[in-house]
Formats: sequence, C-alpha cells, structure tokens
Amino acid sequence: MSFPIVRNRRLRGNAAIRNLVRENQVTVHDVVQPIFVTHGTNIKSEIASMPGVYHFSLDRVQEEIEEITELGIQAILLFGVPDHKDAQGTSAFMDDGIVQQATRLIKELNPNLLIIADTCLCQFTDTGHCGVIHHHPVTGQADVANDASLELLVRTAVSQAKAGADIIAPSNMMDGYVYAIRSGLDEAGYENTPIMAYSVKYASAYYGPFRDAVDSTPQFGDRKTYQMDPANGREALREAESDVAEGADFLMVKPALAYMDIIRMLKDNFDLPVVAYNVSAEYSMIKAAALQGWVNEEAIVMETMTSFKRAGADIILTYFAKDIARYLKK
Repeated sequence: MSFPIVRNRRLRGNAAIRNLVRENQVTVHDVVQPIFVTHGTNIKSEIASMPGVYHFSLDRVQEEIEEITELGIQAILLFGVPDHKDAQGTSAFMDDGIVQQATRLIKELNPNLLIIADTCLCQFTDTGHCGVIHHHPVTGQADVANDASLELLVRTAVSQAKAGADIIAPSNMMDGYVYAIRSGLDEAGYENTPIMAYSVKYASAYYGPFRDAVDSTPQFGDRKTYQMDPANGREALREAESDVAEGADFLMVKPALAYMDIIRMLKDNFDLPVVAYNVSAEYSMIKAAALQGWVNEEAIVMETMTSFKRAGADIILTYFAKDIARYLKK
C-alpha cells in the first residue's frame, strides 16, 4: 500500500493528533539535576564554563533545594568539592566529608528528595585521577592501581549510604567496582541501596567544563587506561554485561549526545533501567549558542532530551533539569 491510499501526514494534521500518536515524551520525573557543594560560607558562585550552574556552600544550598523541590524534580546527583586533597582521596570517605555533610543537610531540608551520590575519587585526589597511583617497578610509569582503588571506593560508598544517600553512583570505571561496592554495602547493612553504575563511560572530550567545576583535571597523563575508547561499541556490551553480573541496578551511558547508538544498544540487550548522562560540554555548548542568539534554547533542549528518550534512556542526568521543569510547567 502506498500513496494515495497511504497518507502519513494524516497523523500530523494538528497538535491534538500529534500528541495522541507521540511515541516518546519527556516529563519532570525523567530528569535528575546535578548540584555542586563546597566548603566555606555564603558561597553561590557561578561556574564560568557552565552558565546557570553554581557552587553552593552548605549554608546556601537550601535555596537550591527549595527551587528544585518547587519545580517538581524528584532527584539530584550530588558532587562535592573538597577543601583538602591527597594521594588517597581520604576526604571522599570521611564521615565529615563535604558530600556526607551535604547529604545529611539535604535530607533534613527535604527527606523525600532522592540523593544520588557520585562515588569517585578524582575530585578528592591530588592527582585528579579516579584511584590511587602506583608506579611500575621497572619503567617507573605511573598508572591507577585498580584493586587498591576498589577498597577506597567501597569505603566511600558505605560512608555515603551511612550519611543518607539513596543511590550510589560509582563513576570510576575500575574493573570489578560494582561487585566490590555491592559486597561492601551489603556487609554494612545497606543491601537495599541501589547502584547506578557508570557502565559505559568514554574517555571523552565532553567533560571539560565539569573538570573545571570540581578541579579534577588529571595532573599527569589521562584517563584512557580506564575509560573507554570513543571508537568502540561492542566493548560497551562487555562493560555493561559485567556490571549486570556484579549486581548493578541501573546502567549508565556517559556522555549521551554522541553515544545514542550505545544507549539503544544497552536498551536492546539488558532489562535494567538505562541512564543517559547529558554531560557538561553538551550543556555548555547549547548555553553558549543560545547566549549568542544562534539557537532557540528551549526548542533544542527539548528536542535533545526527546532524542535521548527515543534512543532508549529511562532517566536523564542533565544540567538542564531545572530549565526542563520550567518549560514543562508552561
């Protein structure tokens, strides 16, 4: 059957028909707002490379939580910027670490707001790497020690859960990290705390503004020995399959915009919720173009988010979450 019997435009005739047959849509319940907390007092400081995104000191974070709550956003992704860094990233797993303090405070402000704690060491180590460093005994070459880093990541995850984090989101890409953290959480009595695994995290150029935000640029080398090669697709299946076998509850693809084929791949091959992380440069590029008047910000943001949903994302981590909530309220 073809034209003129078939006329595909019949289902595009007006807004009501288009709404009835729409296959994918974005709601406020699909998005998670990242926030950055830091030490100090009376700090609400805009991140230069991320317009509209701020560092908040603990005494100013209430205004951000109240705004997020008022907009109907149900979840935040919590990042901490410490005042102390060392080789072990010890402030990541201290009971009075910035993430732990912020978690307890936010739970007092809004017990129903879902807190997803980023579980990594990169913003806490003085090297900017996602684990502890060892040196090859012959060549002296420095690299991240996988298994030694797992021990510290487990301590971090347990301390975050103890502080009240609802979901642990390990972003380190160490081999075996899901199994190690799952075992550590279970042993500590947090068997019902889910793990949002950064299952497919690429060694991407899209992270630049975020590294400015948390001062986590590697002090030497790069993260290519533990984050994935952007050229690889099948490897994403192996990474995700490992995380599923080790006990992950969510599977994330990061970044999202340049990797929608990978989002679809995970959606088609696994039955866990798929998370798309719309990362800092994806956000900043649209903001910069909108500030120049080159694009319609609302239209391009909503088109992009709908594309993530069409690709298979169940959840979208995005710095646009508050903007999206405002668009939807209109």
